[in-house]
Amino acid sequence: MSTLILYNGPIYTRDPQLPVVRAIAIRAGHIVALGSEGHVQAATASAGRSEGINLKGRAVLPGLTDAHVHINYQGMASQEVRLGGASSIAEAVGRVADRARSLAPGVWLRGSGWDHSAWGGQWPTCSDLDVVCPRNPAIFTRKDGHSIWVNSAALALAGIGDAISDPVGGHIQRDRSGVATGIFLENAMELIRAVVPPPRPEERHAALRIALREALSYGITSLHIPPGIRPSDGSEILADLQTLRGQGDLNVRCLAHISAGDLEAAIALGLHSGLGDSVLRVGGLKIFADGSLGSESAEMLSHYEGRRHLGIATIEREVLNAMVARANTNGISVVIHAIGDAANRKVLDAIELARGDGDPPILAMPNRIEHCQVLHPKDIARFAALGVVASMQPIHCTSDMSSADELWGERSAHAYAWRELRDSGATLAFGSDAPVETMNPWPGIHAAVTRQRPDGYPVGGWYPEQRLTVGEVIDAYCIGPAIASGEAGQKGRLAPGMLADLAVLTGDPFHSTPSELHAITAAMTLVGGKVVFER
Repeated sequence: MSTLILYNGPIYTRDPQLPVVRAIAIRAGHIVALGSEGHVQAATASAGRSEGINLKGRAVLPGLTDAHVHINYQGMASQEVRLGGASSIAEAVGRVADRARSLAPGVWLRGSGWDHSAWGGQWPTCSDLDVVCPRNPAIFTRKDGHSIWVNSAALALAGIGDAISDPVGGHIQRDRSGVATGIFLENAMELIRAVVPPPRPEERHAALRIALREALSYGITSLHIPPGIRPSDGSEILADLQTLRGQGDLNVRCLAHISAGDLEAAIALGLHSGLGDSVLRVGGLKIFADGSLGSESAEMLSHYEGRRHLGIATIEREVLNAMVARANTNGISVVIHAIGDAANRKVLDAIELARGDGDPPILAMPNRIEHCQVLHPKDIARFAALGVVASMQPIHCTSDMSSADELWGERSAHAYAWRELRDSGATLAFGSDAPVETMNPWPGIHAAVTRQRPDGYPVGGWYPEQRLTVGEVIDAYCIGPAIASGEAGQKGRLAPGMLADLAVLTGDPFHSTPSELHAITAAMTLVGGKVVFER
């Protein structure tokens, strides 16, 4: 068995005992030595044959983790109509028209990425779509995944009439006459999705391969994959990942979370968080506590600015409390979507209740909250106190800051509160939420360091007191996710005995200006010591 040695470049280990080295040796998928080139050569001289990769001055980091990515949707989005960046309803409809021309009547037209906040806050309607696709049912998911826009053909297939009531935890938009306009929020989306034919397994597998290759191209070597809102998401993605692994096509390490609807089945089977190996592991139970900022469905403690509503609670408090306790008692961590300050407080309350007065449940990985986008100041310290990981996506900050200013006002001082959370002792685990945003982590790293968009807006950063240093952000993409998945002893840092997952970069984040961070990417990615991507 040969030894692979990477040398002649700064290797940032994220290990405080040996933070920067010039060479690293890998054998049997693990790191065996680090240090100067001379030290590594001497340490491996007796091990037999070796081969080398000259870094030529390029920087190396531990492989990055995307701690929140809908990898199945990311792959499918590449095959659907992309509405991201459309500056008007007319532009979005034009893109739909281009695709509709190639479809036979009756075939579903699907897509995602639209953002009505870029359209002056004007919500689209089914009538807008009916003009260009009258013979094809159409469904388009908003960029945040918490609203859908459909046409009249889709309404008819789903049997949506004016008399239908809003489901619990959902909302159907209607005009002043009470007629459904074609916008469905949160749990109401299932009324339409129930009649949309699912993609075939071979389509899902092809889409996954595309998305996994994309992840590697950024230096991402691990993924934490939450189910989406569809009830079948959790079991489907886990099955698909197992299929790809059996075919030799799973070259990214994956933590797959469980759908809320599968809790009792998981308990009956004896599944627990952490089951699996270093390639594919079972994660926690994914629960939705509220909606999103953009859809105005994040649950808030006080009314949205200029509105008279508090968003949408997608689960009742008593049900949430019972599910968290049931999961934790049976060795299953919880992974709970919470964006509004009310939803975050409710989730923290539920986790605290599940701990009880005695010893907390024994879990292989900590409980976590996904997004944590706006917090009441009194709740920030509770993350560390309760051992709850703050799983956040920095790119949301710069993407949504204008909406946050409009809808949350002064509460935005504690939105995307990375500095406050980290200083309070909380573990941060960063990701992308792709395909809601780009899967590329480098714009997210830039956002967390600058609180600015790539064009430098706003000058000085948006609530700049919440910024992090480059090292702190890198740790939130490496060490934090490893803690969150119960694998801090295996990955997140570069040290002897750790998994040899590395990203060789096109630029050095520690010697770049903050404004240059978003342009860095991977020149080469290694998983288990094997080169799986090279630019």
